[in-house]
Amino acid sequence: MENEQALLAFAAFAQPTRFEVFRLLVESEPDGLAAGEIARRLAVPHNTMSSHLGILARAGLVSAARRSRSIVYRAELDTVRALTAFLLKDCCGGRPEICAPLVAELAPCCPPARANVQATHEA
Repeated sequence: MENEQALLAFAAFAQPTRFEVFRLLVESEPDGLAAGEIARRLAVPHNTMSSHLGILARAGLVSAARRSRSIVYRAELDTVRALTAFLLKDCCGGRPEICAPLVAELAPCCPPARANVQATHEA
């Protein structure tokens, strides 16, 4: 990721409604949400929401796909992963013990699929 792309993402996140839209879409993965549903849940007028979604899409933070008569938006988790890696690339000057708490905090909230399968077989 380049500086310009990172700054574009941060600028998109710097507005409270866009930040809430992204968080809502992360919660809605992998199915995503229709634009109208996003607007309804966040109590934002449809035309305003359209503008916010456009800014998030140009920053690469969300993607849109047509499903029947709706446009469904999804969070682009790969972009957030790249943004996080960009920020932490040179973390702590090569001293991993300093970054360990931060890296632990970034551990996923859900165990990998293999861990779930193994736990099921052990039970």
